[in-house]
Amino acid sequence: MNPEQNWMRNTLKAGDAVRYWQLGAIAQERFDVPDAPMKGEMDPFFFLTKVKNFIPHEYPCRTIFAETYRGKRPDVRGEFEATRWWLPFGSPRLDLSGFWFRPTRLATWTRTYIEADSAGTAKIRLGTCGGAVLWLNGKEVGWMAPYSRNLEAKQEFELSLEAGLNEIVLFFDDLAERDARYFYQFDYVSGPAASVAIPVPVAGSIAENLESALDRMHLDRQHYFGGDITVLFPEPLPIDVKVNVAVEGDFMSRERFDYDFSLPAGTKHLNVGASENAPADFRHLRVTLNAGGFVASRSVGVEICHAARQGKAPASLVDRITETLSEVSEYSERDTVRAFARLASGRSGADTDAMIEEILPSIEDCHDCADFSLVPLIWSRTVWGKDINEKTRQRIDNAILNYRFWMDEPGNDVQWYFSENHALLFHTSAYLGGSLLPDATFIRSGRKGSEQAKIGAERVRAWLDHFEKWEMAEFNSAPYFPIDLKGLTALAAISPDKDIADRAKAGIVRLCEVIARSAHHGMVTAAQGRSYEHTLCAGRSLELSAVARLIWGSGWYGRRVHCLPQMAVCLRDHGLEIPAELAAIADHQGDQHQEWRFAQGENSFAALYHYKGRNFAMGSTVHYRWDEWGYQETVLHLRIGERPEASIWINHPGETIQFGYGRPSYWGGCGTIPRAQQYRGLAVLEFTTYEEQPDFTHAWFPKAEFDETRVSGSLALARSGNGAVLLRASSDLEFITEGPSAGAELRQYGQKTRWIVRVCEAGDLNSVESRFGALAAKHDSDGAFVVEDPEYGTVRFRADGTVEAEGRVIARADYTVKGEATMLSAA
Repeated sequence: MNPEQNWMRNTLKAGDAVRYWQLGAIAQERFDVPDAPMKGEMDPFFFLTKVKNFIPHEYPCRTIFAETYRGKRPDVRGEFEATRWWLPFGSPRLDLSGFWFRPTRLATWTRTYIEADSAGTAKIRLGTCGGAVLWLNGKEVGWMAPYSRNLEAKQEFELSLEAGLNEIVLFFDDLAERDARYFYQFDYVSGPAASVAIPVPVAGSIAENLESALDRMHLDRQHYFGGDITVLFPEPLPIDVKVNVAVEGDFMSRERFDYDFSLPAGTKHLNVGASENAPADFRHLRVTLNAGGFVASRSVGVEICHAARQGKAPASLVDRITETLSEVSEYSERDTVRAFARLASGRSGADTDAMIEEILPSIEDCHDCADFSLVPLIWSRTVWGKDINEKTRQRIDNAILNYRFWMDEPGNDVQWYFSENHALLFHTSAYLGGSLLPDATFIRSGRKGSEQAKIGAERVRAWLDHFEKWEMAEFNSAPYFPIDLKGLTALAAISPDKDIADRAKAGIVRLCEVIARSAHHGMVTAAQGRSYEHTLCAGRSLELSAVARLIWGSGWYGRRVHCLPQMAVCLRDHGLEIPAELAAIADHQGDQHQEWRFAQGENSFAALYHYKGRNFAMGSTVHYRWDEWGYQETVLHLRIGERPEASIWINHPGETIQFGYGRPSYWGGCGTIPRAQQYRGLAVLEFTTYEEQPDFTHAWFPKAEFDETRVSGSLALARSGNGAVLLRASSDLEFITEGPSAGAELRQYGQKTRWIVRVCEAGDLNSVESRFGALAAKHDSDGAFVVEDPEYGTVRFRADGTVEAEGRVIARADYTVKGEATMLSAA
């Protein structure tokens, strides 16, 4: 140890997490096991977790991995070699979570120092999902090896600290299957007065300034529809810095764009480039600073939409179909969906074939989500096979014949078979793939294509039976409407059986009705069963926006799509008709307000309430899992005015890392599900969170997207056009002005927090505050919340989920899958 080297130091108090580390690269190796079938079926309740937010389904690779490694000292491999520094940015964990499409063993070395004021014994608590080995001053202290997929276990160790610097080295590893929570938390439970110290190759003060720059940096906008993308630093950079900006999409995106910059000392902003030249959709900008060998990173998120280039949608459906196929053909991510659009619009050729070739390895290797690519590929091969070159066409056929279509076929992959949307695509692929190649042998099942098609058809019919009875398990979910529509449009277009084609068309129409009922000017604005930050923080670039543009003439295009060109071809070539009356429902302009009550999921496990007028919309869940650990549910979502970005939702973060991979994440889902109740434009949410969870709830509140805002004490108001919203918290609100969510986040601290939400029509905030500023929720002895609303009178939100107001009684049992839309007079 060189006593002359530089150090970053931070005081360490009892109960604090040790948050600063040096870390090496993540070592990765495939973990392939012998091919074997699995038992199981679609699980419409998989995300209704029983133990925290733990999903219980286990693959054979995990079973074999656990039998080999669980409860045994981890297989330590490699050695520590620092490549970068881990800085906390508010998180207690060192978190390297991500998404791996095949079973993959991960291993990472990390190091830090505890600088003790005096010698003594420290007690530390280590929490991780995988395995870990701990060394103190070169001597092994102990290990843990729970290896429970994404379920954290904790273990305590004692450290005999010397006075001064003590080296802590930690090796941790795990098996990644799809979404992997790859992290650890190292809590200093008790011990001598101490600091955390990490060596740095620059002066400690410089490293601290760079940490502050990353911690507090933010973009100058949350949404870019033109103009330069600009990163703002809170203070001038103290030293010359090399910067890499990696522009990445969601976990399924295959695209990454890297830009390198050199910034001189004194710089306060970084111009990344014109948004018109950047890829559309919600994007992570991972900013890495390198100053004298000190390397650290943080991500910020932003929506990019090329709205100006796209302009207004054509007036006729025929022209919108043509426009849709052209847009996807020329601007979408290079995948089989784009290749489909190109083949469907006469754009075959070498580049189209190359797009298919680029995706085929993931299908051949049965990557998770390969079913998303396979459905449009089978459709393309079936209808436009002659337009694909012979070599590529043969490779497609081989990929289909070697694919694993369901759990009962042997394999060693981690494809997600259990959710409703994936199950539809697997069965659709087996049915249509078998029909395409009826005389060939499907390798994994050993069946002839005709038999594979027969079994696929049986499973498709069973899926349709379930859907027609219960609809979407992942209720009202913006990212999963397009996946269901992907499967249904393929069935509607090329199913050899008329009954399946007709039922698929009816399913498409029903989903379009649900979208229309739950939309505010074409944009879905409602409670959702599964949500992600990248689907909530974006609006115009979401695929459902493009679907609304195609069908109803109002919306925009993003870059990554699933069902859009298939919808266009169904409308153009296969007799699909969307009822014309849905247009006026999706883009509600009438004087009356719509109240929409319906249920989704098996046994109607999710009841949903939605209320909208011309100038606002708000939707929420009804008596849904109050006070339980959540997964990815967004329980309340609203929009006001006509700008899609004038959107608010309220949740409890599942993790403190922004743009991480948690389910729930910072914005996507709820760590704990609140008691949420709504009547017309009034809603009450009460969160009762757990000790080990983040100690605040928050609202997405993008100030720049509203025409007028006001935040003071426990009150926040916003207006966009003639729509307005009032938020009344149970304690003071903090408006965040720095970091990734600067200018777009309201926080309310505490383990028990309450929010009253009131949307209305208004031309100014003074009238809103005057009318609704005194709203309060009284807690009655029978457990009811009672709110005296100036327009609705006494509103009783009863503890069994029933709502009583204006002489009406709306009970949870009244919600049906078919749903009921009621037009009510505006107050």
